Amino acid sequence: MGGFFGVASNEDCVTDLFYGTDYHSHLGTMRGGLAVVNLKNKISRVIHNITNAQFRSKFTDELDLLYGNKGIGVISDYEDQPLVIASHLGVYAIVTVGVVVNIDALEKKAYKNRITHFSEMGSGELNPTEVISTLINQGESFEEGLKIAQEAIEGSCSILILTGKGIFAARDKLGRTPVIVGKKENACAVTFETSAFYNLGYSTEYYLGPGEVIFVTEHGYKTVVPAREKMRICTFLWVYYGYPSSNYENINVEIVRNRCGAALAKREKEDIDVVGGIPDSATGHAIGFANEARLRYGRPFVKYTPTWPRSFMPQAQKTRDLVATMKLLPVKELIENKSLLFCEDSIVRGTQLRFTIKRLFESGAKAIHMRPACPPLVYGCKFLNFSRSRSELDLAARKAIKQLEGKDDAHLEEYANPDSDKHQKMVEIIKEELGLTSLKYQRLDDMVAAVGLPKEKLCTYCWDGVG
Repeated sequence: MGGFFGVASNEDCVTDLFYGTDYHSHLGTMRGGLAVVNLKNKISRVIHNITNAQFRSKFTDELDLLYGNKGIGVISDYEDQPLVIASHLGVYAIVTVGVVVNIDALEKKAYKNRITHFSEMGSGELNPTEVISTLINQGESFEEGLKIAQEAIEGSCSILILTGKGIFAARDKLGRTPVIVGKKENACAVTFETSAFYNLGYSTEYYLGPGEVIFVTEHGYKTVVPAREKMRICTFLWVYYGYPSSNYENINVEIVRNRCGAALAKREKEDIDVVGGIPDSATGHAIGFANEARLRYGRPFVKYTPTWPRSFMPQAQKTRDLVATMKLLPVKELIENKSLLFCEDSIVRGTQLRFTIKRLFESGAKAIHMRPACPPLVYGCKFLNFSRSRSELDLAARKAIKQLEGKDDAHLEEYANPDSDKHQKMVEIIKEELGLTSLKYQRLDDMVAAVGLPKEKLCTYCWDGVG
């Protein structure tokens, strides 16, 4: 996914920039970067690989070398960022969050327009942020260039641009990802996660609308490109990606997860001894379930995180499986002879969940019931970096559909309908594959109600193909 943070201050901004960016570490897996501009309009930049180390540990030694009153930072899934670009608009630094689906077409168009080379390459691929900068450079101003980029990009893209005078912040044209302004005395910041504001003394000031562009200085912000009407913010932000203390569209993540769990509990019929959450993102869902059902909440297993990385970070599947297995530690006293119900944020492929279920039964569980907080992922996301490196054919739901139909893309609308026979058969296959006692997914209408926005403002493409 990725996340960013920017700040303009009357004083040196590096401390706020460093910690503000660090508060986005849960959103990205491979790259972290910072750029600052000093009073002489000189931009300094540093980028590090964070695949096997925390963001903080990679940058601490270099903070004393950075100085400036304006800066931007990013946690990225794949590409090196920030980039420093020299153009007719001036020298600027840029970071982006999103995915450019039509990057090949944009590359060909750039060559046709006599842009003869791109310099930023990673794993043999173009750096999307550099491609986006070429679109921005087509404008006579940053405002015009950002509008050109927004119109040209298929997929999604939110952008921060650092200049000597201030920071341009542009939200994706359909608002699939959030951009939020915070203020404190003598400083103004812009962020993906409002969690980054609290401990740095900022109060949430403003939520950008879809396609809106603002200009941020130490004195405040102003809108330079107005917001659009149509919004399709990613629902997964509340269900899975977002940090519990963050708000999007002024709606808190943890509160939504509690409501998702409560909605699951209202439809529950099994006899349960203990309710738990697959750590960590499903904890809020499980607490909501337990409170609504008036059942005991417990932690039948915990994660050992001091040395083991996040299980989706390693590139090799064999290594991911090892991490997923080794970092989960059962608490047998809460497992033996118990009927356990677990909430989960989602089931993507189910590979690592299978290890967890096996370990729980080996520890003496009598029954294991799984309740994902969202519907089955029938469609692979094409708007954000979620599962970008994985084929949608690897989704647990699509594999079950292939087993039933002989091909993976047959009758997808019917399989997405929770009231259809095909849906029930698909869920049964996933249940058997995972080795569960029972499996019941959240209904889409219950999940949307838990978020609290009209469905037409939410992207639900992963579940029903409507994006």
